[in-house]
Amino acid sequence: MSWIQRIALLLAIIGAINWGLVGFFQYDLVAAIFGGGSQAGAFARVIYALVGISGLVLISLFFRTNEVYEDGREEART
Repeated sequence: MSWIQRIALLLAIIGAINWGLVGFFQYDLVAAIFGGGSQAGAFARVIYALVGISGLVLISLFFRTNEVYEDGREEART
């Protein structure tokens, strides 16, 4: 997994946790931290955009058939 995919995965996890908080508790953590509780906050919108781009980057993981490990081993994925 490349460093871009690792960062994308981290941002996607953060986004998923945030959506879980919104769904279960109606609390938007990203907006509370970066936008003062408003989804219109500029920095909060940047975070939302990065999470969205991360999702697009991670789509490529669906199309990988083999995973090559650092030691040269290759494992088939189904």
